[in-house]
Amino acid sequence: MKRLSLLGSTGSIGEQTLDVAARFPDRYAVVGLAAGSNVEKLAEQVGRFRPAIVSMGDAEGARALRERLGAGSPVEIVWGEEGLAAVASADADLVVSALVGAVGLEPTLAAIAAGRDVALANKEVLVMAGALVLRAVRAHGVSLLPVDSEHSAIFQALAGQRPEDVDKLILTASGGPFRTWSAERIASASVEDALAHPNWDMGAKITIDSATLMNKGLEVIEARWLFDVPPERVEVVVHPQSIVHSLVEFVDGSVLAQLGLPDMRVPIAVALAHPERLRLPLDRLDLAACARLDFEKPDVRRFPCLDLAFAALRAGEDAPAVLNAANEVSVAAFLDGAIPFPAIAAVNGDVLSAHVASGAGPIRDLADARAVDGWARGRAREAVVKHRGAAQ
Repeated sequence: MKRLSLLGSTGSIGEQTLDVAARFPDRYAVVGLAAGSNVEKLAEQVGRFRPAIVSMGDAEGARALRERLGAGSPVEIVWGEEGLAAVASADADLVVSALVGAVGLEPTLAAIAAGRDVALANKEVLVMAGALVLRAVRAHGVSLLPVDSEHSAIFQALAGQRPEDVDKLILTASGGPFRTWSAERIASASVEDALAHPNWDMGAKITIDSATLMNKGLEVIEARWLFDVPPERVEVVVHPQSIVHSLVEFVDGSVLAQLGLPDMRVPIAVALAHPERLRLPLDRLDLAACARLDFEKPDVRRFPCLDLAFAALRAGEDAPAVLNAANEVSVAAFLDGAIPFPAIAAVNGDVLSAHVASGAGPIRDLADARAVDGWARGRAREAVVKHRGAAQ
């Protein structure tokens, strides 16, 4: 029986992780759950999976959850940053890190420090502090398993291969809802337009990142750390069908790809069961029905966020953390209606340029990560004001 602790249990990845675990009750026991503010959904999950410890985003949410569960409930309820760390370091065999954004860094490090293997769906953890996280993984002798479909595909393609035989990693991108839109049409895109992803069912922030191609940029940064390759050996191609989830090119010119219908439960199951496979009752890929698979180069003129990610990797260890923080602020501003869609990239570019001009540096510890994240958020809020005014 593998004991699971899940950070971000009420989000899209969290719910799908629990769906996979529930299909194999003889293999998985859920011992910890952490959520943000969704008391109702977390209460339902507690009733179904009976974890020992759960965390809410704040004390008010924790009180509401206690009232919902009743005074007789044996579950330990914690909250805030300390609550996340407690769930992350609970007595589990595997911690699934499925939070969204920078909030996932500290609890993921707490899980690693507690000697827990981590299934990572929170790409911002490696974007913010890839070198720091990988040092901790090595120091504590734990496994870091990718959950993102693209990184899971690469992980599967690399199984049994020698690192020195790998020439290039090729990440596929759906292209998002604006793949065929002109730059002029993209400029007037609404929030509803940007949230209408053609292939994947994801949370709002990740869906907007897919529309800007920032999600792919963040995945490039994540791949650099997960698989220990320089950025010039990571490539992105747009593949609108989302059937080929990513590819690995080897030194002899051969290419291995992982294919499947777009369903996040597959890469989740790969991480949960590694090195085994679970028999999932999901629709199977019918190649004849697919008929064709298309690939094209990404248009960085219409989607400049992808180039910003490569620029951040080249700039220095802390530059990706700056870009990530700026992006979280700019995406939130767009979702709130404060800035137009193109201003997301403009804000991100302004903040990254200011940081590079002032001198990028290493991320030596958690304090460094916090400091650069805080600085970038402040600059991003200023840039949002500027671009809001320019759009009016």
